[in-house]
Amino acid sequence: MPAPRGRIHEKLVRAAGRAAAKETHRRDLARQTTPEQLGRSVREYLGATRIIIASKSEPYQHVRRNGTIESLRSPGGLASALDSVARATGAVWVAQASGDADREVVDDHGRVKMPPGQERYTLQRLWIEDEERAEGFNRFANGCLWPLCHVVYVRPIFVASQWRAYQEVNRQFAESIIEAAGDEPALVLLQDYHLALVASELRERRPDLTTVLFWHIPWPNPEVFRILPWKREILEGLLACDLLGFHIRFHGMNFIDTVSQELEALVDRERIAVRRAGQRTYVRDYPISPDVAEISLTAATSSTEIAVRRIRERLGLGNARVILGVDRLDYTKGIPERLDAYERMLDAHPELRDKVVMVLVAVPSRVDLPEYQAVGRAVAERVERLNQRFGSGDRRSVHLITENLDFKDLIPYYVLADVMAVTSLHDGMNLVSKEYVAAKVNEDGVLILSPYTGASRELEHAIQVSPYDTELLAIALYRALAMPPEERTRRMRTLRDVVASQNIYDWARRLLRDVRRLHLLPGTRRPTVRR
Repeated sequence: MPAPRGRIHEKLVRAAGRAAAKETHRRDLARQTTPEQLGRSVREYLGATRIIIASKSEPYQHVRRNGTIESLRSPGGLASALDSVARATGAVWVAQASGDADREVVDDHGRVKMPPGQERYTLQRLWIEDEERAEGFNRFANGCLWPLCHVVYVRPIFVASQWRAYQEVNRQFAESIIEAAGDEPALVLLQDYHLALVASELRERRPDLTTVLFWHIPWPNPEVFRILPWKREILEGLLACDLLGFHIRFHGMNFIDTVSQELEALVDRERIAVRRAGQRTYVRDYPISPDVAEISLTAATSSTEIAVRRIRERLGLGNARVILGVDRLDYTKGIPERLDAYERMLDAHPELRDKVVMVLVAVPSRVDLPEYQAVGRAVAERVERLNQRFGSGDRRSVHLITENLDFKDLIPYYVLADVMAVTSLHDGMNLVSKEYVAAKVNEDGVLILSPYTGASRELEHAIQVSPYDTELLAIALYRALAMPPEERTRRMRTLRDVVASQNIYDWARRLLRDVRRLHLLPGTRRPTVRR
């Protein structure tokens, strides 16, 4: 029996859409640094120097499920972005083990080839055997440094025993990095606030190693940072690096200002560098982006199209417009503020109540800390209230998804969403905003973006609105839903041009180029006058 004319037309439209998406992807690729180009740059800039990445979180964890061992890609944009760099460079990645089956797949040195089935780089796992030390390390990083650097008015907690645990774990990371380096020269890429003291340990024991630390979260102004009892030790640890990177120049200058006020050091504002105790540290900004090509290509596949339809069916969305949020369940992400604005919009525009749905992917995080428990309760209470007020029967006004989704499982949600609402109260970059743009290969979607994110400096064609202003945020949500198709396409096309021009491989290549240009590799360092 021949297919109905309407079904044939629908298939033709979908095929045309996929063809257009592939053409958009082809244009995007032409503007981007590729993994192969990054690999060539590594050989050009570094020669035989090995790259060692170090981070608290591992890119993959091995877990037991139904009697078998599975590998899961870690959630979050940072792990995904650095995984792409590790693949392209053949790096060694040192990270804290977190999976319940991690020990069962490593060799005698705690190493395993990654990614599964491809084996492009080596993951060297580190175990913190002392549970009290592990807990202290996590609590200092997430209960002290995190709220200190994010200006959202959550008081940091200062506990001396947690500080000692943080010091011990940083020493343990340094040991593991030294083991990974062997006797060869290496470039060590330290990631984030968890590892602020590692460079000083390496400088003392392996001064031949080149150390770069990328600080992925904001750096506060000096008045905020100076309340930290161990501010001097943290600053000295960071100044043991050859190069210190931030997402935006503003945070780098905050760091420079902090050093000039808290330490006796020579600050060179022209070169943006600090000299102290015979060590020169350069400070630079490198805005990070995701693997745009991978996201765009995945978004354009028929399997993603099928996944989008299944999400609509499973959530009972019908033809409703979708406002999406993708976050860790964290008090810095402004999720309660987003829900309050959504409620205000539906109060002001009752005609939208059965035409719009908000989907929140909010993965629980750091649930042992009271502040995170509180934000979890605040979100759950608002979701329940909104569904009671605006839901009907089986239809929900808000869908809260708290399961830990694999990164590729997020892409259909990006494709599905008519509007992405990023309402961070303070954020170093926010890769989710860029991932959403990368996934919109049909160039149809609206990004609402907090001005308190690093991404807002680049994504100027998003609707930028303060999450603290409930009225304005509600108006922005309505404006995004009511925006004419021509304006949606124009804005999204411009956003895609920006994101495609600086992908994760560009980020890594710019950083590595500076390592060479600034003569930071062993044998190329310029002498520094000791002060």
